[in-house]
Amino acid sequence: MDEEYDVIVLGTGLKECILSGLLSVAGKKVLHMDRNSYYGGESASLQLDQLYGQLKGPGETPKGGLGSTRDYNVDLIPKFIMAGGVLVKMLLHTRVTRYLDFKQVVGSYVCQGGNVHKVPATDGEALKSSLMGWLEKRKARNFFVFVQDFEEDQPSTHKGLDLRKIPMREVFRHFNLSDNTIDFIGHGLALHRDDSYLNKPALETVLRVKLYADSLARYGKSPYIYPLYGLGELPQAFARLSAVYGGTYMLNKPADEIVYGDDGRVVGVCSEGEVAKCHMVVCDPSYASEKVRKVGKGIRVICILSHPIRNTNNADSCQIIIPQKQVPGRQHDIYIGVLSWSHNVCAEGKYIAICSTTVETDNPIAELKPAFDVVGPIEESFTIVSDIYEPVSDGKNDNVFITTSYDATSHFETTCLDVLDVWKRMTGEELQLTIPEDDDENK
Repeated sequence: MDEEYDVIVLGTGLKECILSGLLSVAGKKVLHMDRNSYYGGESASLQLDQLYGQLKGPGETPKGGLGSTRDYNVDLIPKFIMAGGVLVKMLLHTRVTRYLDFKQVVGSYVCQGGNVHKVPATDGEALKSSLMGWLEKRKARNFFVFVQDFEEDQPSTHKGLDLRKIPMREVFRHFNLSDNTIDFIGHGLALHRDDSYLNKPALETVLRVKLYADSLARYGKSPYIYPLYGLGELPQAFARLSAVYGGTYMLNKPADEIVYGDDGRVVGVCSEGEVAKCHMVVCDPSYASEKVRKVGKGIRVICILSHPIRNTNNADSCQIIIPQKQVPGRQHDIYIGVLSWSHNVCAEGKYIAICSTTVETDNPIAELKPAFDVVGPIEESFTIVSDIYEPVSDGKNDNVFITTSYDATSHFETTCLDVLDVWKRMTGEELQLTIPEDDDENK
């Protein structure tokens, strides 16, 4: 502890571990501490007995019929990885892929009218989709062709639309798309959490749909992949990367106080009577409660099933999104992430369905009823309701850079955007995610 570091990172959640790894690769001297005895923090993966002890109460043990506790690696914060998204670029940039094995998520679905439908993402899929009638399919096909051909730096592909200025609502109107089609494109493909995007410049949404389609093209069934043995493998892989580049890790090490100098800038972290000196601190909201504000609540219900989800062709893994408009009065989408023994996260013959949303009422569990209706009979469930925090400042004045809490989405894109934002605030530069040419993982 009696050393000086460039950066001290507090907490071993995924965001903190990614930043720790990136900073170490960049040549920074990093000390990484966690009050817990395990990696992952909020984004840990737990075995079944750990899940009972943490979420049902001390001394609670698994009920019969669920299989061996060691067969379970259940994520506390489940999220899928977009195959062409930012997290994959981070994995390739840092070569962390050498520590992990991935498997494709079989399908991506959206709920409309109480039924589950596969999400079309290309012109060919649009013509086959059960979500639309014949005339609407042709309109949707025209939109998807536009998106697939669109290149930001080639005006000839813009069809006369200035996407930096006109709102997405106008683009949908240009293609004469129906409200239901707009719903699944905006929420099932662009992965917006509410409808505020309709009044914002269209470029972001078009690029999001293009990312979804490009990710889908990599594997053909869905745009998502997932690590074997759960997401808890990700923080550990980035922690290993940091250690390879000289990072120091300490578990079971409380951070009693962040220490500041006379100028208000951080000078170190005090733990058990010792002070480790540093120039910067990165931490999750729980380590700097006086510097964050509550911006909402999220609910996640982990469900153990003995059956696949209906209308998914017996998929052993999938994402299902229930757009806000499909539930009268809601302002946020509802997400269902489904995994099974094929990803080594539960006993053979079992499925894990994790239902989540942003809390809007005083009865969070009731808000997930539409998800439970889709999921079907549940053998066992575990409920997590947690506050969502964000930093009150950008950290540039005191050099304490705080990540935001994890949101209710079932994918990692917003998580990675926060990592990129923290990096830029710390360094003043955009993170350049170059992929090594000799990386076999990218061939």
